[in-house]
Amino acid sequence: MSRARLTVAVDHPAFAGHFPGQPLLPGVALLAEVMEAVQAIEGGLDAGCAVPVLKFLHPVRPGDHLRIDWTRQQQRLRFEVWCRAAAGGDEVLAASGQLELRA
Repeated sequence: MSRARLTVAVDHPAFAGHFPGQPLLPGVALLAEVMEAVQAIEGGLDAGCAVPVLKFLHPVRPGDHLRIDWTRQQQRLRFEVWCRAAAGGDEVLAASGQLELRA
C-alpha cells in the first residue's frame, strides 16, 4: 500500500462559488488530488486512465487534512481518501474508487 497526506488549501480555487457559505471541494478536484498524489509517488498516469468506480461519501472542506491510500495491481489502482476536519475529530472515509491505467 502507498500513502500520501495533504492539507486542502483554504484558498483552493475550486472553493470559489462551490458553494457560497458552505464551501466544499468538488469531486473532480478531489479526484485530481488523488491522481496528482499517485503521479508524484509512482508515475504511470501519463498515458491516461479510466475511472470505472468512484464514490464520494463525505464532504471535504477548506483546511481539511487528507490521507490518500492506494494499492496497485498491474493496471488497476484502488484508492481511499480519508478526511480529518481542520477543527479536529476522527478520520472519515471521504471517497473511494478505482483507476484503470492504460498500458
